[in-house]
Amino acid sequence: PPRLAPSHVVILPIIRDDADIERTMSYCDTFAARIREQTYDGKAIEVVVDQRDINAGEKGWQWIKKGIPVRAEVGPREIDNECVFVGRRDRGPKDRYNESRASFVKGLPNLLEDIQNSLLQRARNLRDTHTQNIDEWREFTSFFTPENMQKPEIHGGFAMSHWCGSPDCESKINNELSVTVRCIPLNADAREPGNCVVCGNSSTQRVVFGKAY
Repeated sequence: PPRLAPSHVVILPIIRDDADIERTMSYCDTFAARIREQTYDGKAIEVVVDQRDINAGEKGWQWIKKGIPVRAEVGPREIDNECVFVGRRDRGPKDRYNESRASFVKGLPNLLEDIQNSLLQRARNLRDTHTQNIDEWREFTSFFTPENMQKPEIHGGFAMSHWCGSPDCESKINNELSVTVRCIPLNADAREPGNCVVCGNSSTQRVVFGKAY
């Protein structure tokens, strides 16, 4: 996410032959200098110019895997048209677009905030979709057990269940399912009377159970 990323933008020079080197790098250096004049989240925007002499596709894919928020490709066509070819962290690697260099630099703080909010909402939706209130041991066991033990499918998530606080119950869950208490919520919604999902004894609130993969 942009608020945590050590670098916000990578500029990827696309150099097809030696004659393009000086022109392309001059464009990229000027581009980077203008980006560094912008701020995001109270700090100067960090930009990297990747000058490595490797295949352009491989170079871009390495930055996608690193999770850089914004990729900006610059080749002869972009230089001729005073633009950049932009890829966003929160979209697929093929979802890219052209934008004028001036417009990109001016709108970069808003772009980073949009990516931040997009990734945060995606994470929240994923968490909420895979979180369930579970009160019965049989359902709890089923939730954390794949149907195919040889080739386990994607299953489970977070279980909001009551726990009496007993180490014995905690050990039973861990030993049988490799599931542990991940968090004891502080919000009022979790603090409700109920019965421990393991032993049935009284419990004062739900806790978050999850499996470490």
